[in-house]
Amino acid sequence: MPSESERTMLHEVTSTLVTRFEDVRLGDAASVGGKGANLGEMTSAGLPVPPGFVVTAEAYLEAIEHAGIRSRLMDGFRAAAAVSEDPEALPRAAAELREAVRGVTFPERVRDAVLGEYRRLGGAAVAVRSSATSEDAAGTSFAGMHETYNNVIGEAAVLDHIRDCWASLYGDRVIAYRASQRMDEEPMLAVVVQTQVASDRSGVMFTVDPSTGARDRLVVEAALGLGEVVVSGAVEPDTYVLAKPGPRLLSVRVGRQTHRLVPAADGTVAREDLGGAEADARVLTDDEVLEVAALGLRVEDHYGEPQDIEWAYSRGRLWMLQSRPVTTLGGGPADEGSSAGGPPVGTVLLRGLGAAPGHVTGRVRILQSPAEGAALQAGEILVAPMTNPDWVPTMRRAAAVVTDGGGMTCHAAIVARELGVPAVVGARTATTVLRDGELVTVDGAKGEVVEGADAAGPASAAPSAPPATTAPVAPTSAGRDGLESLATKLYVNLAIAERAADVAALDVDGVGLLRAEFMITDALGGLHPREMLARGERDEFVRRMTESLLAVTRAFGRRPVVYRTIDFRTNEFRGLEGGDRFEPQENNPMIGFRGAYRYVQEPELFALELELLARVREETPNLHVMLPFVRTRWELEACLELIDASPLGRQRGLKRWVMAEVPSVVYRIPEYAAMGIDGVSIGSNDLTQLVLGVDRDSEICAELFDESDAAVLDAIERIITACRTSGITSSLCGQAPSNEPAFAEHLVRFGIDSISVNPDAADRTRRVVAAAERRILLDAARGGTAP
Repeated sequence: MPSESERTMLHEVTSTLVTRFEDVRLGDAASVGGKGANLGEMTSAGLPVPPGFVVTAEAYLEAIEHAGIRSRLMDGFRAAAAVSEDPEALPRAAAELREAVRGVTFPERVRDAVLGEYRRLGGAAVAVRSSATSEDAAGTSFAGMHETYNNVIGEAAVLDHIRDCWASLYGDRVIAYRASQRMDEEPMLAVVVQTQVASDRSGVMFTVDPSTGARDRLVVEAALGLGEVVVSGAVEPDTYVLAKPGPRLLSVRVGRQTHRLVPAADGTVAREDLGGAEADARVLTDDEVLEVAALGLRVEDHYGEPQDIEWAYSRGRLWMLQSRPVTTLGGGPADEGSSAGGPPVGTVLLRGLGAAPGHVTGRVRILQSPAEGAALQAGEILVAPMTNPDWVPTMRRAAAVVTDGGGMTCHAAIVARELGVPAVVGARTATTVLRDGELVTVDGAKGEVVEGADAAGPASAAPSAPPATTAPVAPTSAGRDGLESLATKLYVNLAIAERAADVAALDVDGVGLLRAEFMITDALGGLHPREMLARGERDEFVRRMTESLLAVTRAFGRRPVVYRTIDFRTNEFRGLEGGDRFEPQENNPMIGFRGAYRYVQEPELFALELELLARVREETPNLHVMLPFVRTRWELEACLELIDASPLGRQRGLKRWVMAEVPSVVYRIPEYAAMGIDGVSIGSNDLTQLVLGVDRDSEICAELFDESDAAVLDAIERIITACRTSGITSSLCGQAPSNEPAFAEHLVRFGIDSISVNPDAADRTRRVVAAAERRILLDAARGGTAP
């Protein structure tokens, strides 16, 4: 047995092959994968993480190089990706790749490094878990797609299961998912080896409501035994919804625990069937739910963004098993569904958990296993016993997904949201109540399956072709489909380029806020743009962003698209790959290094952004530019000089907008107009925050944050009045007009020119604004004065 000093030396020598959690941080994800990087980050933060180590991606590459199959695997992966939608060809191609990896023999260096660390853990039971280098990132979750093995005991078993994890890189569902996300880089995998927690209760927690996107809520799902039954959807878990302030328990939905998984003495995982009172009993007490939620808030606070967390109780102690950024949030265009129109009609056949928003109509197709996936026709409703990531290739062709089991935080629900497929899970009797070929409407937001077709929609949920850019949809000033015309223009906020065609089909006047930072993270796959520049990939940056922007501007034809330049906040973007190299630590990032001041201090990235905007605008002149978080006149003056000196500034017809988020703008509208600003868009969230002195993200002070406060409304009225006096356009981007009719009426009475809201709120906002305009006219008529 080696001494402690010898073990330390071994660790140092082989650190590129194995790495302990305590030596890992988020920036190491390229080597240890997303799961390994997060476990190291949480360990360093003092969170209760069971000890372990990571077998790095370098160890995997050394093993396949040693076996002489690296090139063969890469060529085979590309060939398999090319047939990823063929339900017969894909399984054959993937199986050949997995067999090749399972035949790999561990090089001596890798074997010794792994076993040395395993012995350091005492040779006890461990969990062996995949950690892909693209896994658990903000844009791609790889939710449950690679293999995990619990209760692994003994050196031979550990090595065998590491090899099995490597082979899972080439699972059918993984290849299909990579193809759908257009990920064509060489697949690589690290493997986490972690002391096994023999959990008596476990589950998943989202620090945001995954079905609605509400950031003031947490959702905890819990089951008996090992947590695999929750993430795989094998049982119907308890669901606890909490308000973050407190935290405070709001609702409890008790599931049904048909069985649990427990570690067995022989190194296997045993299934124990449950019945009677135990099957229907609540899993967590109120105090335990609050303890789990408090841990979730600690984790979210550490990362600075919503998290998807795996946790477990073992003998009364709460453990953190994993955390990853939430890859998708509810809301947005998906809520419109593929079937346009009003609420569904008919009898409610089933109720479950709304796991992914949207409502569509289609024919039922009941399948018992992923092997039957070829039977599903495009546009049909997939109905299955339980959610499971093996269904991914089939889910890509489904109009909606309905399952007997699972919870809204299970892996397949996550994937459904990423794919934009409406999903209802935990419906309990879907496969027995519904019938093949039956026409139903699925409402993924309400968690309902309704008999028959949507009253106003077509009987098929198959996606329609995007509108032609040569014949753009008529704007709201003309009205269509019987909708009322508005004097106030109605715009939409947009963040994801691939949704542009669907959003452009709505009856809106254009895009009032195109969020650059969301497009950056989506187009660049989580890589910090300055990191891309540092790697010498400037042209690739321009290519990807130009492609994304053109997808939006082409879809909207002649309607304006107002692009807000990158508004990095340091706490949000440190988590991007390479971000820790470029983002300073700030105590108050909301009022820190962001917006126009950042462009003055870092003109290189701003100049590059202006260059790509110019390229896009040469083809689609409906694109305009908006500067965020302008504090002072000299900042704006410096930014306008940079624009004028760029190719963008020399283009005719370009509109220059500024965001009104800082109270100083109230006093400077005439100056800004004189400097050549064409429009002002009020960012009501930031403006409220700074007028009232309330952190918009604060849970403790949430009740103080009120966009309808008299002081905030006064500031908004002053901005709108100053814009009108100065002869420039005024707008507001936010949800308050659609959520609060009184707020919308204030804006209309103040004389605002346009309102920009999220796409899912466009119809609702239209009705609210139309009612406000009618009321103003009626008041004027009754008073005998012009409105």
